[in-house]
Amino acid sequence: MQHDFDTVIDRHGTGSLKWQRYAEEVLPMWVADADFAVSPAITAAIRARLDHPVFGYASADAGLRQTIVTAMAETYGWKIEPEHLLFIPGVVTAFNMALKALLQPGDGVLVQTPAYPPILQAHRNWGLTPVEHVMHPGPHGDYALDLEAFDEAAAASRAFLLCNPHNPTGRVFTRAELAHMAETCLARDLIIIADEIHCDLLFDGRRHIPIASLSPEIAARTITLMSASKTFNIAGLKAAFAIIPDKALRDRVAAAHLGLVGSVNVLGLEATRAAFAEGTPWKDDLVAYLEGNRDWLEEAVRRRLPGIAFRKPEGTYLAWLDCKGIGLNEEAYDFFLRKAKVAFNPGPEFGTPGRDFVRLNFACPRATLEEGVARMERAIKARR
Repeated sequence: MQHDFDTVIDRHGTGSLKWQRYAEEVLPMWVADADFAVSPAITAAIRARLDHPVFGYASADAGLRQTIVTAMAETYGWKIEPEHLLFIPGVVTAFNMALKALLQPGDGVLVQTPAYPPILQAHRNWGLTPVEHVMHPGPHGDYALDLEAFDEAAAASRAFLLCNPHNPTGRVFTRAELAHMAETCLARDLIIIADEIHCDLLFDGRRHIPIASLSPEIAARTITLMSASKTFNIAGLKAAFAIIPDKALRDRVAAAHLGLVGSVNVLGLEATRAAFAEGTPWKDDLVAYLEGNRDWLEEAVRRRLPGIAFRKPEGTYLAWLDCKGIGLNEEAYDFFLRKAKVAFNPGPEFGTPGRDFVRLNFACPRATLEEGVARMERAIKARR
């Protein structure tokens, strides 16, 4: 491995949301924000842009558009055109724009729970009706889809807000699962809004399949949302993009700016270009390191954290920990924050299926992960 992910970087005093929300004695392992230095290619690109003394409003140029087009073709075998790209500051902004543009108050929006809180709560912003498809852990530990239940939920919906790889369970949906969901949406005239922000972070040799790549008919009703922000740890640079092949659909989403959504950050565009054009070696090392962290965590939970169940994620750097077996009289988030001084994302924020769960971010140096587990271990032992 050529790149260093083991060095612990002090992020206090940097304006980091992750590191300044809690008191200094608390170890933050919550928001999807990695504790790694970014790719040298990104650092170099930003430094080069800083040599120019003007930082006006930004717009994606033809070179960046073609870089993304090439990346989609080489990585996923998905042919898109430069004009299909719509640049926005973030994925959450984008799916809210799409819901506002394409649905009417009262329309149903289908989400798969447990769900990333901004996805779970997006219906509230626009007076929509939430329709939940609950994902239950199966006998082999994974969150296999109940396709019949999905079809029933789709019948009451006008749009499907997909998250793949799934946050927080870490499922990477198979081609067969995606095809079934897509065909159901096609048959019932649902728009698909696909949050695919974690698409590069897949383990065990898996390969991401953009749902829009399944067929031209599916692509024509799909808004695919991507960004370099999670993989390359540049969320603070505020740059993402939507891939919308259908022009009429694209124009409707673009019109939903409504004067509320600003332009993409100029340095974010430079970082995005560098990530897609030059970042693959760094990305490959990152994924290998994260897979090692995931496997280490699985073994540590099994040996050292009695009462916690952990189903290895197939993608993302997020661990969805089932803490029901500890037998707490409070939410696991509160217990670990109070007794272990470790901050996770509270499971109930991901919907009713998240009760007694916490979401742990393992995108950190191994030493940080080991410290977090040690704190949890001591807190659990102290209860006995």
